[in-house]
Amino acid sequence: MADACHHHEEHDHHGLHGASLARALAAAEERCVETQERLTAPRRRVLELLLAADAPLKAYDLIAAYGEAGEPAKPPTVYRALEFLERLGFAHRIESLNAYVPCRIQGGHVAAFLICDCCGEAAEFEPDFTPQMAAAAAAGYEVRQVTLEARGLCSGCREH
Repeated sequence: MADACHHHEEHDHHGLHGASLARALAAAEERCVETQERLTAPRRRVLELLLAADAPLKAYDLIAAYGEAGEPAKPPTVYRALEFLERLGFAHRIESLNAYVPCRIQGGHVAAFLICDCCGEAAEFEPDFTPQMAAAAAAGYEVRQVTLEARGLCSGCREH
């Protein structure tokens, strides 16, 4: 499929830049203050890289891109930051890609992604799992996490 996907740079992706990136980082700072957590410099840098990315990033991509002057981070720094960002709901791990994306939906929710096999975009959406959650609760089961991953082609790749 890679041959059919040479156009992927022709359509828009959703990384944040400039004022949008600054607003997202400020909102993360506010949420950390509200929850009495600290958005340390390493956590902030990893979140910034995730927010600015156009596609999911693997931990080693984050390690390589971490330093503003090109120097890589130590792996534990990035892994600890990712763990924090996931715990606070700032980021999600896409299991099938072994990669991370910023959370685009605030508050507790089921993580669901539409993953483009061509350009690599992972669009987050909020599915309605109300019946499934009710069935789990009726069975006495406490659901702590659900991740849904659907693969295919985004509209930009389908048009080309």
